[in-house]
Amino acid sequence: MTKGPQSSKSVLRSGVIERTLADIDHALEQSLFAEQIARGPGWLQSLDPRLKIISVLMLLISVSLSHSLAIIVLVYFLTLGLAAVSHVPMGFFVKRVWLFIPFFTAVIALPALFTTPGPVGLHLPFGLVTTTTGAMTALFLLLRVGTSVSLTVLLILTTPWNSMLKALGVLRLPGVIILILGMTYRYIHLLLNLTNDMLLSRKSRVLRPMTGAEGRNLVAATSGALLSKSLQVSSEVYLAMQSRGFRDYPRTIDTLEFQDWVWAVILLILVALLIWLGR
Repeated sequence: MTKGPQSSKSVLRSGVIERTLADIDHALEQSLFAEQIARGPGWLQSLDPRLKIISVLMLLISVSLSHSLAIIVLVYFLTLGLAAVSHVPMGFFVKRVWLFIPFFTAVIALPALFTTPGPVGLHLPFGLVTTTTGAMTALFLLLRVGTSVSLTVLLILTTPWNSMLKALGVLRLPGVIILILGMTYRYIHLLLNLTNDMLLSRKSRVLRPMTGAEGRNLVAATSGALLSKSLQVSSEVYLAMQSRGFRDYPRTIDTLEFQDWVWAVILLILVALLIWLGR
C-alpha cells in the first residue's frame, strides 16, 4: 500500500527537470514572439522610438496625476486601442499584464480597505470593517498600476530592443545605464540557454526517478555551476569588447530621423487635455 504513494511522489519530484525545461522554453518562446511583434507591421511599430518613449512617459504622468477614475479607465482603453491597431494579440497582451498585477497590487491595496478612515462599507467576519474611502483608494491603486504596466508592456512589445536603447541614448540617458540594460537583456537569454543545456544533459543521464534530496542537490549544483559560468562569460565578453574597440559606450550604425511631428503635436494636446480633465 505504501509503495504506490512513494513511487508517485518520486515521479513528481523527478518532474522538476521537465518543469524547469518547459519554463525555460516558454520564456525563450515568449521573448522571440515579442521581438516578432516589435518588428512586424503595425501603427506603433512605424513611429519613431523616441516619440514612443516620450509618449509613454507623458501618459504615465497623466495617469499618476489624475484624480478621476474615468480618465484612468479612458487611458487604459486607449492603450487597448493602440495595441489593436499595432497588431498585438489582445489575449496575449491582457494576460501578460493582469495575470500578475492583481496579486502583487492586492498585497498593498488590501490593507487600505480597513485602515483608511471614512464611511463604513462592508461588515466582514471576525469584526473586520471596510470603508468606502478605502475601497476607492484600492481601486485607484489597482487601475493606476494596471494602466501604467499596460503602457510599459505595449512600448516594449512594439519597439525592438536595440531601437529602444538607441532612443534612450539620444534622449541623454547615461551611457552606463544603457549599457547595463543592453547587457542584461542579452545575457538573460544566454543564461537561460546555459541552464537549459545543463538540465537537458542531466536529464539525458538520469535512468530512474530522483528522490527529493537528489532534486535539491541538482538545483544547488546547477545554480553554483551557472554562477561560475556567468562570471567566466562576463570576463570573456568584456575582454572581447575591449579588443574590438569598445570604450565606455556601445556604438551602432542605426540612425534616427524624426519625422512624426504631427503625431507629436497631437500627443502633446491629448496629454495636456487628460491632465486638465483629471484634476
